[in-house]
Amino acid sequence: MKGIMKKNNEESIMDIINKLREIDYINPEDIPNIDLYMDQVTTFMDAHLEACKRTEEDKILTKTMINNYTKNNLLPPPNKKKYSKEHMFLLIFLYYFKNVLSISDIQKIFAPLTHMFFDGGSKDISLEKIYEEIFKMEKEQTNSLTKDVVRRFKSSQEIFSDATDEAEADYLSRFAYICMLSFDVYIKKQIIERIIDETLDFDPRKGNK
Repeated sequence: MKGIMKKNNEESIMDIINKLREIDYINPEDIPNIDLYMDQVTTFMDAHLEACKRTEEDKILTKTMINNYTKNNLLPPPNKKKYSKEHMFLLIFLYYFKNVLSISDIQKIFAPLTHMFFDGGSKDISLEKIYEEIFKMEKEQTNSLTKDVVRRFKSSQEIFSDATDEAEADYLSRFAYICMLSFDVYIKKQIIERIIDETLDFDPRKGNK
């Protein structure tokens, strides 16, 4: 009976991982070449990032979110109530950043981009190219990240394998797995914050570090 439960545990985790494999970034060519009104922006984001939702009721992006991003200087104001392709790229980056970083940290990261692509600052590369290169790199990491997640799961299953109570062993192994993944996120978040605090010192007006 215990062997069957473990198999079911592994199958359930693999189901989750396989669903995560379905998550894909928005291809640059999928973003319209015309400026969009706010309703069109939210509809586009909800449709293309639907696989990222935790529940069906979740919203990827709302009007309130967009207005708050603009109010907090994370997103430049729209031009005549329309959002450009550059706005869309920033919104996609924002979607991922906001789950990990504080508003002030995102402001520091975005300030140079805002200057270069919205304030007429000099730029040698397009925001679309930056987006394309970064997400291509992230996509290449999917397989290695998936293997690491599976490895951690198998390690967590071995920790309490000698427990006699099946339900208790099942809970403890899942708790251990959550702890492993959470610690990994914590360490990476610490690294990101230190990079922002100690090395991200770029003045877009002067073009130096």
